[in-house]
Amino acid sequence: QVQLVESGGGLVQPGGSLRLSCAASGFNISTHSMTWRRQAPGKGREAVAYINEIGDHTTYTTSVKGRFTISKDNVKNTLYLQMNNLTSEDTAVYVCGAKKSESYWGQGTEVTVSS
Repeated sequence: QVQLVESGGGLVQPGGSLRLSCAASGFNISTHSMTWRRQAPGKGREAVAYINEIGDHTTYTTSVKGRFTISKDNVKNTLYLQMNNLTSEDTAVYVCGAKKSESYWGQGTEVTVSS
């Protein structure tokens, strides 16, 4: 059974850091492109970061460039999102996704940036 389980969210002060994890089971992330997206309160979904199958190509939405880093550990079958210098604008539910011929999505982990 395909499953994506996010973890690592929480409350952090502005300027702080968090690392989100997305543990995959039922398939190998090495054969899938992976995405982090987020949805802030009262706003639509936003694709935040993308990494290709072999992990040598990444893209980011403009607002997180230079602050967020997406990576994958194919041995651990886990996707990560390192988030630095967080601001209140980063407050959202973060969801990981995988895509090959089909798309899979997790349930999300909540990130709140507040003093």
